[in-house]
Amino acid sequence: MAETSETDTVNPVIEQLEEKDKTSAIAVAGHPLHAMSVHFPIALVFGTLAVDIFYWFSADPFWLRVGVWTSGTAFLAGVAAGIVGTAELLLVAGIRARAASWAHAIAAITLISVAGANWGLRLIDPDVVLPHGMLLSVLAAVLTGVAGWHGGKLIFDHGIGLMVSPKD
Repeated sequence: MAETSETDTVNPVIEQLEEKDKTSAIAVAGHPLHAMSVHFPIALVFGTLAVDIFYWFSADPFWLRVGVWTSGTAFLAGVAAGIVGTAELLLVAGIRARAASWAHAIAAITLISVAGANWGLRLIDPDVVLPHGMLLSVLAAVLTGVAGWHGGKLIFDHGIGLMVSPKD
């Protein structure tokens, strides 16, 4: 039985994909801006969920006011991170060519939409935080996990946005 060589197992489609540039187009001192900016909306989405839980247990209206600020800031920071992420997606061929990039983008856009609905609900009628705001906060937390999983896959499995110098 003949042994297969390494060249026999190389997928030409993957090989062609790996040849495309996948470094960040929008970076500050070599650090991708999108990867740096997503931490704020992620923390604020989970912070909004925590605030809703605090309100559920305490019924203190203070938590309603905090929820307006955390949900609004999560939405606005998410929009800012989304603009940079969309620019990366559209400008870099190696990012655009990967299915995980599109899955991440769809999950993130859905997350931003839910965060905006959560903020809008609180602005219009803060008294409906229980149960509607809480449900939107839980949904946003789940979507954060989905978008984050795909984003992590892009960085750790595909090396997207990494700017590695030749000495590394």
